[in-house]
Amino acid sequence: MKKKMVLSTLIGVTMVASLAACGGQADQPKSTATATSTSAPAGGAKTKLSYWTIDRHDADYMKDVIKKFNETNKDNIEVEMTVLADNFNQSIDIAFASNQAPDIFRTNDFSGFVKKGYLQPINDMMTDDMKKRYSNLLVEELNMMDGKIYSLPHTGQYWRLIYNVDLFQKAGITAPPKTMKELVEDAKKITEAGKDIGAYGFAENFKNPASAFVRIANPVGSLSGTSVVDGYNYKTGQFDYMAYKPIVEALRQMKQDGSMLPGVESLDIDPLRAQFAAGKIGMYFNHSGEPAVYQSQFPTKVNWSAALPPTIDGSQQGTVSVIAGNYIGISKSTANKDKAWKFLQYIYNLDFQKEYHEKGFGISIVPDVNAVAKKPTTPGIEGFLPTKFDALYAPSPLNVADTKVEGMKYGNAIIKYMLEGGDLDKILNDLTARYNAGLEKARAAGDTKTKANPSFDPNKLQGSLAK
Repeated sequence: MKKKMVLSTLIGVTMVASLAACGGQADQPKSTATATSTSAPAGGAKTKLSYWTIDRHDADYMKDVIKKFNETNKDNIEVEMTVLADNFNQSIDIAFASNQAPDIFRTNDFSGFVKKGYLQPINDMMTDDMKKRYSNLLVEELNMMDGKIYSLPHTGQYWRLIYNVDLFQKAGITAPPKTMKELVEDAKKITEAGKDIGAYGFAENFKNPASAFVRIANPVGSLSGTSVVDGYNYKTGQFDYMAYKPIVEALRQMKQDGSMLPGVESLDIDPLRAQFAAGKIGMYFNHSGEPAVYQSQFPTKVNWSAALPPTIDGSQQGTVSVIAGNYIGISKSTANKDKAWKFLQYIYNLDFQKEYHEKGFGISIVPDVNAVAKKPTTPGIEGFLPTKFDALYAPSPLNVADTKVEGMKYGNAIIKYMLEGGDLDKILNDLTARYNAGLEKARAAGDTKTKANPSFDPNKLQGSLAK
């Protein structure tokens, strides 16, 4: 009973947080769950399935999708969706610990959920055609483990520099920056030109320093051709934070110039979006979920756009690493595996995925969807569409290494330098040494199977997703 109360309280808190963040929906709690018919068609009682997701940008659309599924499926299945925008992974842990796990859920922490025994393999349920459809998108530690498939790809996070066109024009800037040096210069120009309206050139959600830093470093570093994502060098199989030195120096310079929104060290992503929507931020880095955010969650009259990230020296010798690979999966503890699979088939279907892409809720990573789908009409989506400079990378071992690292974590160390300065070479070399020590422990414990790939060349990945 106590565990049930804890779980109910946690879900209540996170649902309220989600509704409040969506703006003006706190008096409409049904927006987080499907509206369903209570009458069952002939053939027996309804089988009710619970579906938990962390996604709120598409909540209203998915409510309608699931309502249609509930009304049209021939198996007497009724799915109820719950949006848990905060503490999602913790909510899943508590749900399984208290035997109240959802039947279907977003695979937000794929490797962690598999290792904890939360997910049901779907190999035996997939048809040969489905396996062929996803064959080039199945990656170890991304959507399968030891050959067992637990989830499938849907959309990808295409990382870009997001910028306020109005502030660019106000500052006399005609195009987004191509180098980190230009980024620093443009941020300063925007801040100076925007004094009368309290606008600043740059911001990021540094309240979560690790997340904020990789939002910047990953796209800039990988497009620059460093072979490094999450601080991990795919070619050498080792961490190398020194590769990020020019990026960290640029962040420090913008902070010293006063070009960053005041208080960025305590800024979370939604407050950042609110400030951007109000026209107070010139640039920040994020992914292709943003157009939907500015259409529904934070409607804005700001003229904004997105561009490929700048590189360290202006040359595009690599590719921007796209985050993709898994979406939803089936609980290993569900008593309704076959019926849960019916819902997954409905979602992992060309028709649904095509419409989802076209409505701009996410950009598909599935080749046959991109081959037939129309360009989304969502304002701002154009700059996020796949280019020859986007590519899928295997997951890095950062998360498992991070759990083994002793001392200050990379995000905290880098943001501390951004705010206070110090000996950057010493800081980055220390991070490299400590994260490689953590990686060695993780490999010894069997937590990751990553190894050096001497032939890895991010330049050769150009054109792998789009021409």
